[in-house]
Amino acid sequence: MQANAELEPSVHIRELKKDRVNFVLENVDLAFANSLRRVMMADLPTVAIDTVEVVSNTTVLPDEFIAHRLGMIPLVSANCDEAIRETRECTCDTACEYCAIPLSLNVACHDSRTLDITSNHLQYDPSVFNPQQESGAEGEELTKRVDNFGHPVGKNDPSLPPVLIAKIRKGQELKVRCLAKRGLAKEHAKWSPCSAVAFEYDPHNKLRHTTYWYETDPRAEWPLSDNAREEEPPRDDEPFDFNAKPQRFYFEVETDGSLGPQEVVMKVSKHPSASCHCAESLEFINM
Repeated sequence: MQANAELEPSVHIRELKKDRVNFVLENVDLAFANSLRRVMMADLPTVAIDTVEVVSNTTVLPDEFIAHRLGMIPLVSANCDEAIRETRECTCDTACEYCAIPLSLNVACHDSRTLDITSNHLQYDPSVFNPQQESGAEGEELTKRVDNFGHPVGKNDPSLPPVLIAKIRKGQELKVRCLAKRGLAKEHAKWSPCSAVAFEYDPHNKLRHTTYWYETDPRAEWPLSDNAREEEPPRDDEPFDFNAKPQRFYFEVETDGSLGPQEVVMKVSKHPSASCHCAESLEFINM
């Protein structure tokens, strides 16, 4: 996957928000642009609940269902590369403070109203670790964690609604103990830092990719996106270039909050799938 040899790759930011970024990537080929998308989705490490011990569950939901919901809750994973070890690489017996984040949830309903169990009920709980187990060798991981590392994204933030886990009524309770671990989305989707990553190219269909994908009128059935404003429309009498290749890609990256859009793109720029030239150009969100 090589970038265009004549022109240096370039990036233009069109919009940057807390949980998303929209940018234009130019002078690279389609294979490279798609490799960036795949790395963002599946090759960036984050922290997610991986082990769930159900102590008590009298809700209407089975244990496996609740465990799956817990695993899909996004957890703050800033600087995950340095803040936590891979479980497989740690020297501890099963799990320790260097390779896992202990969380617990203990909620019971005592009145007649329906009670929502949400991600806000998850608490950091070191007692989840077995006091008899041996800890891994000391390292610098603990000093490189942000204050809320491993906590649910948006916990106790009134501007962000919590993730609903279950609803319970009077007399029902849910008590679990969890371990959040580092992983990649290639192993399970719960470790993906992105909700969606998409890109578009050739908004005017100069390359005629939709030539056979219409019923009567391609212009009516394939309406132009907002990205078409960035390029000149083709003339009706313009000859078709059989050697033309897309070199301009409009990216939209939305994260689930575990990693910010800045960190997602910066990590992609340093990934082995990125060439050295494009890596330098992708270091644009360091602000």
